[in-house]
Amino acid sequence: MMMKQSSFSFSVILLFLLHCTTTLAQPAAAPAVPAGPTAAPPPGPIVTLTPPPLGAPIPSGPINVIRILEQAGRFTLFIRLLKATTVIDQIEHQLNNTNGRMTIFAPTDSAFSTLSSGTLNSLTDPQKESLIQFHVLSSYIAQSQFQTASNPLRTNAGDNSRYRYQLNATSYSNSINISTGITNASVSAVIYSDGQLAVYQVDKVLLPWEIFGSKPPATAPAPAPIAPALAPGKPKKVKPAPIAVTPVNDDTTKVDASGAASLMTMQNVVFFFAVMVAPIIFS
Repeated sequence: MMMKQSSFSFSVILLFLLHCTTTLAQPAAAPAVPAGPTAAPPPGPIVTLTPPPLGAPIPSGPINVIRILEQAGRFTLFIRLLKATTVIDQIEHQLNNTNGRMTIFAPTDSAFSTLSSGTLNSLTDPQKESLIQFHVLSSYIAQSQFQTASNPLRTNAGDNSRYRYQLNATSYSNSINISTGITNASVSAVIYSDGQLAVYQVDKVLLPWEIFGSKPPATAPAPAPIAPALAPGKPKKVKPAPIAVTPVNDDTTKVDASGAASLMTMQNVVFFFAVMVAPIIFS
């Protein structure tokens, strides 16, 4: 009886030890992490390939044209010329200090690569500045407004008459063509548009006639008018020159008149003597 009780007690103790060993061997559960807010994605680039929808908020802060072109990633040469000619200073001053409106036609790097070798290096500094100003309009033209834009467009290069800085835009159903008389380019993308500034990508450098075109020949002066020839057989009438008359003293005129009267009387006497008296005397 004593042995049965000892065996039972030993079994209970053994089962208790096995239970404790199993419990201690299990890994502790990881503490619960409170759910936090989802991290916001990084802001997207401001560069767009289509115009922003109407009513979209305009980004705050000054407009940075260089940043817009840099984010597009294909306007390295155009950016370099904007900085080298200080045209970028004029653009950003007009946009940010005077609330002006602008349209920029930006040629891509591949557009510059189509120019003949040495084209840009052959230009003087004023010509380079005029070339870049030729790509800038001091007015905002939305993509849909090219259909009603008045040609030629007025660029910052100045005189838009023929053989100078003439720029014409023609809008079709799905494209916009830009012509300078030398270059025919297409607007291939809308880089930026916010109602104040529009930046359009063009596939060619816009070459103005004033710098790259042949000048028209100078107009010859008009010949002097030729006097009409006289009809044959008709002598030319010459108006006689007036004869100057010297005034004569009245007394001298009277003496001359009386002397002439006396001379005529003597002539009559001699004539009468010769005709009537002489034949009688000598007969």
